[in-house]
Amino acid sequence: MRAKSKKHKERSRRRKMSPKLNEVNSGTSIIFGVLPVLESLRAKRRKIKKIFCSARKSEKRFLEIVELAKANEIPFATVSSDEISDIVDDDVNHQGIIALTIPASYYDSERLFTEITQKERSLAVILDGIEDPGNLGAILRTVECMGADGVFIPNRRAVGLTETVAKSSAGATEYVKVAKVKNLNRLIDDLKEANVWVVGTSGDAEMDYEDWDWSQSTALVLGGEGNGLHRLTAEKCDVLVKIPMYGRIESLNVSVAAGVILSEAVRQRKED
Repeated sequence: MRAKSKKHKERSRRRKMSPKLNEVNSGTSIIFGVLPVLESLRAKRRKIKKIFCSARKSEKRFLEIVELAKANEIPFATVSSDEISDIVDDDVNHQGIIALTIPASYYDSERLFTEITQKERSLAVILDGIEDPGNLGAILRTVECMGADGVFIPNRRAVGLTETVAKSSAGATEYVKVAKVKNLNRLIDDLKEANVWVVGTSGDAEMDYEDWDWSQSTALVLGGEGNGLHRLTAEKCDVLVKIPMYGRIESLNVSVAAGVILSEAVRQRKED
């Protein structure tokens, strides 16, 4: 096991010495950033134990945080910026505010499957091994903004609902239904049997994404960074689509691709 750095040890020591911050423990999750904290308060999907802020601000969102905390009787404490930095990682932009919560929970996969297959025109997303928390957060933000019905991710070899994902999603983790499944390929088979079209993405596909009829019940499958879809997963899909590239770079970031395709799906459904 790698030895802890002196900086990490000093941070832990200061945290233990602070009577305000010693509530942080292994059973506590941390939401950081103004918008993620605000959306967590608005959504009320998980209990917030306490909010720490380094300064009282007049910003509209911050004032709403204060009011919602008071209305829901959530303890609110003012601490120094250094004390907040002792809790989160060095590269985290906490914006001077954090909330201590219970860990994020995943949506029941069978329940999400039932909701998607019983809806008349469902739109789901399947992520085949996204490992970067920034990408997952950005995808969840797009999913929420586009009104998609939920996201399936694999149990293994993929990032989950971490604190960084929550920050990158701008609070979308508090709304999007994210379910873990053991076997993505079995999920794809089950969706197809339930009359949900499964559309994968590949730079080698013959069909452009705009040519698919997104007004049908569809599950969009996005591959992991670098390698894209696993071979068997791609073979399981009903069809593969691509986003045409007109510049020198051969592909888009997966979170950008999600935004492009989901916005097209929404556009078609509005025109239908």
